[in-house]
Amino acid sequence: MHIPDGFLSTPVWATLDAVSAAGAGWVTRVAQRGFDDSRVPLLGVMGAFVFAAQMINFPVGIGTSGHLVGGALLACTLGPAAASVVMIAILAIQALVFQDGGILALGANVLNMALAGVAAGYLPYRMWGQGRWRRAAIFAGGALSVGVSALLALAELLISGVRMPAGVLGLSLWLFLISALIEGAITLAVMGALEAIQPDFARHQPARGARYGLVAAGVVAVALAAGGVVIASSAPDGIEQMARQTGIAGHAQALLWAPLKDYQAAWLGSGRVAQAGVALVGVALAGGVCAWLGRKR
Repeated sequence: MHIPDGFLSTPVWATLDAVSAAGAGWVTRVAQRGFDDSRVPLLGVMGAFVFAAQMINFPVGIGTSGHLVGGALLACTLGPAAASVVMIAILAIQALVFQDGGILALGANVLNMALAGVAAGYLPYRMWGQGRWRRAAIFAGGALSVGVSALLALAELLISGVRMPAGVLGLSLWLFLISALIEGAITLAVMGALEAIQPDFARHQPARGARYGLVAAGVVAVALAAGGVVIASSAPDGIEQMARQTGIAGHAQALLWAPLKDYQAAWLGSGRVAQAGVALVGVALAGGVCAWLGRKR
């Protein structure tokens, strides 16, 4: 789902950078209004959880993988504005530290996943999340967030002049649909588990005292980071597969040096233990930055 540099034309990425910068400033101001310091741990833990979950690719068919995006999950637990801020932080860390997603294309990825994706994921929950249709609303939010993000990404590539034969475009849409449905199912399962542990977890104001949901989410984030290298699929994701099929994969560029490029570190060596170590560093960084953003007002 992350668009690298080299795929978008200059007018497209420049415009999206400007739009996303304005959008990021707006959601940050909205998130800061009436923010309760007791929610700072929630931002940190959910940021770490989504960062870890995004590292676990699962097969969606035809040699392609997908991963949890987490926009709807963040929106349901944090509220839409705070969710966008957390997602922006995650995307920035991935691009700057791990070279996952482009620097110039960061505006496109922020718009697709942190702004439009979060808003789309929150809409069904906002409309039907408190009644009898709650479970359906959570599922629909997860699916809609990925669907909107994927359609925007494909539209940006098409506007940039990437030629997609009808067969490639149709296959890409089908694979993104599968990913969207899986996202909805995972979002519903995670929300159900968190609320079973702590019923008020998704009310955006977790009780002060024993926050069992926070502890559970934190433990799962660490477990995903440490064990994800064993279960994650090595198949390319939807954007990577589409790039291979259209012949633009070689256009990907790395504009800045990244200390943990491709989630690897020479000083940790190679192998699964080293990869798990890098993943844990990323989870700690994401959690720390998101918590810091909650305190910085």
